[in-house]
Amino acid sequence: MNADDELDRGVHAFGERRWADARRALADAPPEELAAQDLERLAVASFLTGDDEESGAAWADAHQRHLDDGEPARAARCAFWLGFQLANRGDMAQAGGWFGRAQRLVDELGDCAEVGYLLIPAGLQALGAGDPDRALECFTAAADAGRRFDEVDLSTLGRLGSGQALIMMGDAEEGMAILDEVMIAVVADEVSPTVAGIVYCAVIEACQQTFEMRRAHEWTDALTRWCEQQPDLVPYRGQCLVHRAEILRLHGAWTDALDEVLRACDRLSEPAGQPALGAAHYQRAELHRLRGEFDDAADAYATASQWGHDPQPGLAMLRLAEGNVDAAAAAIRRVEAETHERLARAPVLAAAVEILLAADDVAEAAHCARELDELASARSIAYLRAMADAALGAVYLAEDDPTSALGSLRRATEGWNALGARYDGARTRVLIARTCQQLGDADTAEVEFAVARRIFEELGAAPDLARIGEGPGHGGSTRHGLTARELEVLSHLSAGSTNKAIAAELVLSERTVERHVSNIFAKLGVSTRAAATAFAHRHRMV
Repeated sequence: MNADDELDRGVHAFGERRWADARRALADAPPEELAAQDLERLAVASFLTGDDEESGAAWADAHQRHLDDGEPARAARCAFWLGFQLANRGDMAQAGGWFGRAQRLVDELGDCAEVGYLLIPAGLQALGAGDPDRALECFTAAADAGRRFDEVDLSTLGRLGSGQALIMMGDAEEGMAILDEVMIAVVADEVSPTVAGIVYCAVIEACQQTFEMRRAHEWTDALTRWCEQQPDLVPYRGQCLVHRAEILRLHGAWTDALDEVLRACDRLSEPAGQPALGAAHYQRAELHRLRGEFDDAADAYATASQWGHDPQPGLAMLRLAEGNVDAAAAAIRRVEAETHERLARAPVLAAAVEILLAADDVAEAAHCARELDELASARSIAYLRAMADAALGAVYLAEDDPTSALGSLRRATEGWNALGARYDGARTRVLIARTCQQLGDADTAEVEFAVARRIFEELGAAPDLARIGEGPGHGGSTRHGLTARELEVLSHLSAGSTNKAIAAELVLSERTVERHVSNIFAKLGVSTRAAATAFAHRHRMV
């Protein structure tokens, strides 16, 4: 096959989005035969098939070829894309150099589309610095330039950034509306594949950050279909798998979620340095933790941290599941103090409520639950509302207010059911069962326990099964729903200690001990210390 045939084959394959074929054909064509536009095609095809080094070299060659051809605007755009690619890899010094080269060319050209393109990295830098006002200014100007010069890629990137800036400013509703509009252009195939991939991942990430799980599910399905239409894609396929794993985990398909996230870890490991790898390992850690595979979870959290993803609050929840309440409480208090962005605080606050209640710090747990309630009340987000209601219910239960607890927990269950969040719904049912026990409604409590137990068994949620007494290998209801702290109190109570003595021994307040004793009576279905002692010895709990 001669050079012209090879080049024609590459151009044809590029037009059909057969990226691997396009890359091979264009790379095999003699370099002197490649026009600047062919070098741009090679750069894009190489990037989409995962070869960042070849892509960068092609962008640099295209930049120089455009300069040689007297096309400084096109040269500036190539410099922009090379800088953008380098910035996404974390090579900020080189990225800055290429952005600077593009800027010098643009300064000589005056008003042109490339001026707008160079506002994109400026806006992203402002977002990273926590300055959404400046970011919105840059992105709005970029979108305007895109419309003026009929550059759909540019206007799409500008609108994407505007939506992200508005979300950071606290206007999630307007921000998500803009992102929905951006996604319409992507789904309609109005933008280039590179921009489409950027938008898909950014919008789904924004949906998850704002707990818009229905939107996240819808756009993840769209991203999956888009990737399936282009089997050679590398950069977005791994991220797609991570997003799919998160949705599957929410809906209780844990085995499928783990399969997807392991595939994501594999895909994102080559080429090295893909930023989504840390998120993939964090999702792997979460699944291992929920399934009771604690050693695997610890390793995955460590790997996530190694790749730049914060292992909290999952790691603190792992320590709680392992029974190390003090370590969990210390970690979550630190994370809560260091997390300032409003929506980012939501999962931290939810974890803090559970951990601090286990640490007998009801007052601090209540403070976190009420802040979470304020966040949910300020936004019409179903997932956030269910999370807040569940946290409030747990606190009311700890404060011996079962009536208020039951109202909040029922609302949370309705929210989880509407979202298809089976695991979260089952955990809330356990709290409802505990509440019904306190209210003396043993029949409803047993029904709620049974439903939760069945869901935990289907999911493989071994730690949750163990906590309600029917976990694998436990041989029956050995703890009868008592927490580790309640078992400690029961042990002292069975030895004849008074509440005051137990409080002194366990370094608790007498009121906290009284609450534990009340919970123990409710869970064991007894009404006196003597009956609790007899029950504990009969069932070999102490």
